[in-house]
Amino acid sequence: MWEAPTQLPCGKGDGSPGAMALLGLLLALLGCTMGLDPALEEVWESWKSLHSKEYPEEVEAIRREVWEKNLRRIHQHNQEESQGQHSFRLAMNHHGDLTDEEFNQLLNGCIPAWQEKPKLLFQESGALKTPAEVDWRAKGSVTPVKDQGHCGSCWAFSATGALEGQVFKRTGKLVVLSEQNLIDCSRKLGNHGCQGGYMTLAFQYVRDNGGLNSEHSYPYVATDTSGCRYNPQDKAANCSDIWLVARGSEAALEQAVAAVGPVSVAVDASSFHFHFYKSGIFSSVLCSQRVNHGMLAVGYGVSQEQGHNISYWILKNSWSELWGEQGYIRLLKGSNNQCGVANQASFPLL
Repeated sequence: MWEAPTQLPCGKGDGSPGAMALLGLLLALLGCTMGLDPALEEVWESWKSLHSKEYPEEVEAIRREVWEKNLRRIHQHNQEESQGQHSFRLAMNHHGDLTDEEFNQLLNGCIPAWQEKPKLLFQESGALKTPAEVDWRAKGSVTPVKDQGHCGSCWAFSATGALEGQVFKRTGKLVVLSEQNLIDCSRKLGNHGCQGGYMTLAFQYVRDNGGLNSEHSYPYVATDTSGCRYNPQDKAANCSDIWLVARGSEAALEQAVAAVGPVSVAVDASSFHFHFYKSGIFSSVLCSQRVNHGMLAVGYGVSQEQGHNISYWILKNSWSELWGEQGYIRLLKGSNNQCGVANQASFPLL
């Protein structure tokens, strides 16, 4: 008999006590900052302007120090990459003024685990042959990259992505679905809005509710302080079945992605390297099997790297197109379940 896996909710919001404590610690350290680099003044001002960053006078110095530290670490990594030590590059992005701890509190935090009720289980089948490469973006079934902001709602973005793919597969129409609908309305099932949640519970809400609204009719506001405003007259998607992919099996995940469409996954996104990933095939010894961030597997492929074929997953993120490869990451595939990518995979069927 199959035992349901222990699952961790994905995402935790900036209203958490931990995030407030981190901010307080930063402010307390304000008088203890190291000297700022005058040579970076113009770069700092350009970065602030590019991302519309404004700070109270008493906070800006500490934010700039965090930014400078991140910039130095990015530069060091890229130097090592140019010497062949890494397979991916980093770049400064709109989260450059956050420490690792703040980033994880705002976007990747986890709350206590729970036991998932058994659902339909998708397992590897020897009879199912998969193509060498799959990219659902090329088939038109993936909506543009979105931005969750400072709200730990990655689980909702992962869930809408999987539902969007199924709506397209069924109707031929690409409809952008509402994460805010899931944030506001699925608490009674065990999700926690900007404080984290589960993709399977999002699917369950849609199934139990009899539908989900579109982004157009129920827009995203990156907060969880509003009541549920679902309108059945604006139903844009539904869900009849919820499938879990066999835990830890990249082979089963490959077959699911190839046969079904975009699949919700979760990964360990807690490392500095993941936060500032820019390009290449990501792999890191710092990536654990403890997943904490919801993403969407939209395909997989193979790349020629220094004379070797390297397989990778194509994962859609919800940190805007400014992160990664226009909002996507290529994650090493077939090598000990990198970052736990196959540990918490699931998909809905209409």
